[in-house]
Amino acid sequence: MKVLLVVGTRPQIIKLASLTRALTKANVEYGILHTGQHYDYDMDKVFFEELSLPEPVADLGVGSGTHGYQTGEMLIRLEKALKKYSPCLVVVPGDTNSALAGGLAAVKLGIPVAHVEAGLRCNIPFMVEEINRVLLDHLSQHLFAPTATALTNLRREGLAHVAKMPGDVMADNILLFRHELTKVRIPASLRRREFAYVTVHRAENIDDEKRLAKVASIISTVAGRFGIKVAFAVHPHTRRKLEDAGLIHTLESKEVLLLKPVSYLHSLRLAQDAAVVVTDSGGLQKESFLLGTPCVTLRPATEWTETVESGWNVVTDLDSKRVYEGVRGFLKSKPEQVDAISLYGNGRASERIVGSVLKSLGGS
Repeated sequence: MKVLLVVGTRPQIIKLASLTRALTKANVEYGILHTGQHYDYDMDKVFFEELSLPEPVADLGVGSGTHGYQTGEMLIRLEKALKKYSPCLVVVPGDTNSALAGGLAAVKLGIPVAHVEAGLRCNIPFMVEEINRVLLDHLSQHLFAPTATALTNLRREGLAHVAKMPGDVMADNILLFRHELTKVRIPASLRRREFAYVTVHRAENIDDEKRLAKVASIISTVAGRFGIKVAFAVHPHTRRKLEDAGLIHTLESKEVLLLKPVSYLHSLRLAQDAAVVVTDSGGLQKESFLLGTPCVTLRPATEWTETVESGWNVVTDLDSKRVYEGVRGFLKSKPEQVDAISLYGNGRASERIVGSVLKSLGGS
């Protein structure tokens, strides 16, 4: 086949929504190769169904494990799969272990690699996603930056000759699915603009018990101090860590609604209707911005710098005082409106990426 899309996690699968539609429209022969990094129904299959994505040509079934195990096992299995399918180009979206392994396995076999969402940097030492992005950018032959800042980062690192700025495929998704959000049902107790939507899944926040305790305290306090409900979509790994640390009970109250992992459209609906989003997710920061909901980010830095510069995102790490100030400020008044979609390619990123892919394949 011409193009093989390598994914393995929830955020990568979501990025396929607009990309696969653009590939189909351009009559490009493609397939999806799944590493199996995420495998629970709520973290994987539901997104294929909801977004009407084609079934993967193969699922490598790697599953959970340490970063070293996952990446190494993926390389072994990906090498065999890539030899079998012999694509002309491998496309890897995002910054996960699956993305890095997909790019590394391909380039070692002499197959060109295209990185979608290239050039993002938050400069946090030893952050796994940052390590993956940098390595992937420097081994890829085609770099598709979602923002002007990302393109500047690539140029600074000597990669201008392989870098383009088509925009962000996730912004394409927002335009693609926004009209469907009114059909998505969320709990009746969550009244529009009267709740906070919370997600926390980063290893640095949940694998350290002290930081995890801070996370639990922040969530409980937001619900109690500001008189709003909290809709907390709990990642499976986060739930296990909270249970192991004996912290899950501290969140069980009528003000905090503990949700199972939500589908993509459910997450967008919650972000759209919330008064404020509190998260450590990179994607949700940006989605909130695009949907017109302010965000408080529980990380020391963000790769989506335009969300901060526009006043729609406050980066607080786990400094509770800064978190509460951020939430209070956003509940009091929303930032000045920004044409967010124009910052991310006006909904034509996937179209531009596929145009570039076609050119690299000789128009075939």
